[in-house]
Amino acid sequence: MPNQVEQLKKFTIVVADTGDISAIKRLKPQDATTNPSLLYKAAQMEEYASLTDDAIKYGKGDLQTIMDKLAVNFGHEITKIVPGYVSTEVDARLSFDTQGTIEKAHKLIDMYKEVGVDKSRILIKIAATWEGIQAAKVLEKEGITCNMTLIFSLAQAIACAEAGATLISPFVGRILDWYKAKEGHGFEPADDPGVKSVTEIYNYYKKHGYDTIVMGASFRNVGQIVYLAGCDRLTISPQLLDELNASEEKVEQKLDASKSASMTIDKIQMDEQQFRWMMNEDPMATEKLAEGVRNFAGDIVKLEEILKKKL
Repeated sequence: MPNQVEQLKKFTIVVADTGDISAIKRLKPQDATTNPSLLYKAAQMEEYASLTDDAIKYGKGDLQTIMDKLAVNFGHEITKIVPGYVSTEVDARLSFDTQGTIEKAHKLIDMYKEVGVDKSRILIKIAATWEGIQAAKVLEKEGITCNMTLIFSLAQAIACAEAGATLISPFVGRILDWYKAKEGHGFEPADDPGVKSVTEIYNYYKKHGYDTIVMGASFRNVGQIVYLAGCDRLTISPQLLDELNASEEKVEQKLDASKSASMTIDKIQMDEQQFRWMMNEDPMATEKLAEGVRNFAGDIVKLEEILKKKL
């Protein structure tokens, strides 16, 4: 019997959720995605000191340039290993700055171009605030593909698809965290609120013919992953990929676009007013989006502190 990763790959593209280049080499995923928290961990590993040193040399004392170059250095190394997309995140402190996000995306793409990586290999990762979604709308029209992150609601997912975003990353585990804390108990995978959220988004997209890729992210256990078999993509940590590799339990397709097409799902007309109202009515999504932006921004600050000491 093939292991669970091999079974999962029959239905879903598997993505590695890590900045650890050696782990990506070992796991051989199709795509890879990083974020400020993962880069913060990787940048402290001695084996990647040369990438940090190169960024410092390149930046010539300008901390923001050093930070951008470090993200590109990790992304460049990852493009040598994976055949598909590599996601590189815009500074989370720009999450409510549409123009600032656009300018940062241009800078990152230019840096990738300098090292010979075409923009077709890169997903610019942007927090799915209203302002971030508007930035993605502009970037996508320019041919710069975007990964909209920190997705916790159908409102965010619809707005991203309407903006023409290439890919969204709904955060399964963080949704579960919120409901566990609120209700004081765990959930079986079939009833997991994070699994249900991604399923709802997937079915909505397939019913209404959106091309935006749904990539489930932020998993807490293998049960969540198995229950989303059939999702377009799933980005999985090395630890959970190892668990899936070690198991030969049967994986069955749970999400199926052909079944979504026959479902009765009303289309929601999305604009800024509708987006903000739906977010207002969803305390989990509002709280987790704000918390996610804060946490990513906090890890950027911690990474900056490490780099300042090296300057």
